[in-house]
Amino acid sequence: MTTWTRIIAVAGSSAVLGLALTGIASADETPTGPAPMTISADQVKKRCEERVPKIESQIKAATDRINGDANTRGSTKWLEAQAKAARDAGKEAKAKLFDARKDLRGEKLTKLSDAQKRIDTFQSEHCNYPGGTK
Repeated sequence: MTTWTRIIAVAGSSAVLGLALTGIASADETPTGPAPMTISADQVKKRCEERVPKIESQIKAATDRINGDANTRGSTKWLEAQAKAARDAGKEAKAKLFDARKDLRGEKLTKLSDAQKRIDTFQSEHCNYPGGTK
């Protein structure tokens, strides 16, 4: 065996052994998930007073846009009208794109609703100040 062959063989077996030991060590560990994050009372207050209202306004704006009328760009009804106009013009591929975007609006409303629920939970758990005000 040449010197280079021995070096490659030793390096390869060391790498395999290292991977095997790493696999054994990680197999023994139990997944516990991420460690809980702690923030100060000032940080919580700042989130309650600044960040939460901003997120709520963004959720409301997106929901209003999706539920808007045919004149509201990006709304479900607007996308339906655009798809119809494209079909009337003989542009079936463009109409399919508008239909696909329209189909995603329901999923977006679900995600926005879930986000609002998380915000409501955060507020009820962390944003209650003495005196009963939020």
